[in-house]
Amino acid sequence: METMYGLVKAAPAPGAEIQENLPIPSVGPRDVLVRVRATAICGTDSHIMAWTPYAQQRVPTPMVFGHEFSGDVVQVGSEVTEVKVGDRVAGETHIPCNHCRMCLSNKRHICENMKIIGVHVPGAFAEYISFPADDAFKLAPDFPYETGAILEPMGVAVHGVDCGDVAGKTVVVNGCGPIGLMAVGAAKAWGAKQVIALDVIDDKLRVATEMGADVVLNSCTLDAAAEVVRLTDGGADVALDYTGVIPAIKSLFRMITNGGRIVLVGLPNDPIELDLTSDIIYKEATVVGSTGRLMYKTWEQCIELIQSGKFPVEPVISGKYPLRDFEKAFVDIKAGKPGKMLLIP
Repeated sequence: METMYGLVKAAPAPGAEIQENLPIPSVGPRDVLVRVRATAICGTDSHIMAWTPYAQQRVPTPMVFGHEFSGDVVQVGSEVTEVKVGDRVAGETHIPCNHCRMCLSNKRHICENMKIIGVHVPGAFAEYISFPADDAFKLAPDFPYETGAILEPMGVAVHGVDCGDVAGKTVVVNGCGPIGLMAVGAAKAWGAKQVIALDVIDDKLRVATEMGADVVLNSCTLDAAAEVVRLTDGGADVALDYTGVIPAIKSLFRMITNGGRIVLVGLPNDPIELDLTSDIIYKEATVVGSTGRLMYKTWEQCIELIQSGKFPVEPVISGKYPLRDFEKAFVDIKAGKPGKMLLIP
């Protein structure tokens, strides 16, 4: 039997380990086998490494994890016609059932029976991954593997910005992690009148400037809400949250103007208490939840943004590590290094 190596969540406890001689995954009738060329680390992977309650409730062990990736198709199932051996693809994370009400109404990204690659089923931190052909997004033959690996998180950013309807408006992007940084780039490329980026780490704000932010504010050193109101002469038109941090989310309701819009992308760990009367009803504010990516409208939007030349990719990718050096990558993320960290099998 042919084997591979991969990064395995070996036990229900903090940590992970490289394991050799793992079986190369089998391919079902509707699956593809992909040789992974680049894979990126997501915040979800940090939860899995730390074995937080999020991971404990979802991730079986032992299992290879990781879900942001690109590579080459090396085998296809007997019923697969969408892609062929030799195609370069990126992986969509969400595995829809294709039978529920959401799937049948072309909302597969919020499937009622959703499974997630690298969370519920084996992932991409390995030399090979087998996954449904529905989740293989075909790339041009010369499309960089590294860029392909970040299309999935870029899609999260772009879907949120799309929900914000940002053209011609003043926009706040709260949180300059990799997805927030890409949201800055997307908002600017899509014609936002002014983009204000917020974070608590100056290095991340520096990258936000490279992505096109007009103003960057460190929320630790000033009253960000008051400063946004001052800069926008009464409040921003749109505020997008990519942090999930409860005090930061609540402050956004102070930043938007009457009739403004808030898009929530980051995932809070606990319920949030809001003053609905003042924060939403009297302001006639619109509050939108945004998750994942539209399959495959958002992916096409990402490709168009990259090809337009208006969206800079280079500032987002700040580290490339051999897969065997995964621990260094996770340490750098925990230390607050900005941008995406890639693992190369």
